[in-house]
Amino acid sequence: MTPPLSLYLHLPWCVRKCPYCDFNSHTAGHSADKRRYIAALVNDMRLEADRAGDRVVETVFFGGGTPSYFSAAEIETLVGAATASFNLACDAEITMEANPGTVERDRLADYRSAGINRLSLGAQSFNEDSLRRLGRIHGTNEILAAWCDAEKAGFDSINLDLMYALPGQSLDMAMFDLQRAIMLSPRHISWYQLTLEPNTVFHARPPVDLPDEELTWEIEQGGHELLEAAGFEHYETSAFARQGFACRHNLNYWLFGDYLAVGAGAHGKYTDDGGNVWRYRKPAHPASYMKASETGQLQVRMQLLARADLLFEFMLNGLRLKRGFTAGDFETRTGLPFSVAEPGVARAMSLGLMIVKGSSAGVFIPTNRGHRFLNDLQALFLPDAGLYSQSRG
Repeated sequence: MTPPLSLYLHLPWCVRKCPYCDFNSHTAGHSADKRRYIAALVNDMRLEADRAGDRVVETVFFGGGTPSYFSAAEIETLVGAATASFNLACDAEITMEANPGTVERDRLADYRSAGINRLSLGAQSFNEDSLRRLGRIHGTNEILAAWCDAEKAGFDSINLDLMYALPGQSLDMAMFDLQRAIMLSPRHISWYQLTLEPNTVFHARPPVDLPDEELTWEIEQGGHELLEAAGFEHYETSAFARQGFACRHNLNYWLFGDYLAVGAGAHGKYTDDGGNVWRYRKPAHPASYMKASETGQLQVRMQLLARADLLFEFMLNGLRLKRGFTAGDFETRTGLPFSVAEPGVARAMSLGLMIVKGSSAGVFIPTNRGHRFLNDLQALFLPDAGLYSQSRG
């Protein structure tokens, strides 16, 4: 049985590169030839359609970069191309990321008409100084205006992106951000910790007043309590949703589903008819990507995942889920017997990082300690952890 299938489209340009961002994004300028890039995306979708065959595409995600840098008419062209190229589910979730600083007053209604049915607004904070230090081009007023316009446009599934452990941030400041977000009554909140990723400005020149580990943990715990008290289910490490509004696209990632890659630097995962799992990616720079598309050289190098890699990659994603996973989930998505994972699971349980609930169809769930030390828990399933070799055969 092949896993569910999603489609990811990468729109790589931003008005300005944020100092914490390690995504494949580029400052918009004369090189941002949107018409040419859209033509490359449409061509790319035709190629990916051969890979998809008649499989149903259940979710579509426009990520970036800043997708709202593209007009509603341009997004409509891409949604139309996706509909023509793939077997889209009739209830497909189609998400677009939007920056409040690039959304014009009456534009969100046009995005909704173009086929976008889920919106993700990159608010990041409601504190003006924090937004400035994060390099954002919007302020609180733009967040509120974009939110009102999204509701008027008929979006009933809206995510707000927020960050914590920001430079100079106190516990009260972090809770204020969440309270402001909750007051807007979103269906989904993504609340994630600022990290200093390699090849970013913040990594090269870290802010001197980042919260220490103790304060960061206090903020995290306080935020979890506040969100859960407000009726949000904490269903993934950094994701909180009202009932029925968990992000289906991201859930497919976290449960090791398949996803097609369209756009500069986009990564894909594909399970073939024989159960083999492959990864691939597209040329990273927009100029290289467009040229490859125009010259008929937009070919990708497929990398077959080894059995040991399948174990780790499933756990890398599945252990982020608060609800856990079953042995059946593991076997369906990897094609491996659950016995391959049992040594690592046993070790995790002995360390108090994981528990199992139920008997006949047990659910394996990270404990609170497991979520706090998630990297250590995931590392138990690395190929070189000495566990996989004990269970082969």
